[in-house]
Amino acid sequence: MRIRGTEITTNGHASFLIEKHSNIYIDPYHLKENPKKADIILITHSHHDHCSLRDLKKIVKENTIIIATPDSQSRLLNFDFPIHLELIEPGEEITIKNMKILAVPAYNTNKSSHKKENNYVGFLINTKDLLIYHSGDTDVIPEMQKLTGYKNKNKFFIAILPIGGKETMSSAEAVEASKIIKPDLTIPMHHLEDNEAIQEFQDLCEIEKIDYQILQSD
Repeated sequence: MRIRGTEITTNGHASFLIEKHSNIYIDPYHLKENPKKADIILITHSHHDHCSLRDLKKIVKENTIIIATPDSQSRLLNFDFPIHLELIEPGEEITIKNMKILAVPAYNTNKSSHKKENNYVGFLINTKDLLIYHSGDTDVIPEMQKLTGYKNKNKFFIAILPIGGKETMSSAEAVEASKIIKPDLTIPMHHLEDNEAIQEFQDLCEIEKIDYQILQSD
């Protein structure tokens, strides 16, 4: 998908590549062979399907900037060349390459996989003409209400939300989150290409008049 001069693709699960002036990966996982090298990598938490050393080794180059949660740090010290590692926790913001990257809370409210005290995150990427919110693994949480304050008539706002339902919000809950956040476009993730979950999400978006885009991995 291309919007405002930015290319957004998925490798499935919660893995995305954002291409504009830099190659920005979020939670790279199940990457194809010989993927594009990363300028910036964002890691939401240390679970193997979000912080995959095997996949990171495919895309990291010398001086790649990795922004990650502290629980991920031990996995990110196994490279044979220097990287630039920035640790981040909820509420912290890093300015890099004319972008502001804000870490926002991501946690479960009624499951034990992603506890609030673990300080896992989602990311709000703020560029000149785009806002991209990748929620990480989360349920609908009160902190999402604050995201509406970032909406700007001069910027297109994209929310990338999980719909898997097992360890994250479900399709119905993702639609509820979209109503809270009010993005211009919602992209579902973390569904393992579950056609039933995707169809439910589409149907509910149509009912609630929420603009959405389904991205399929190659």
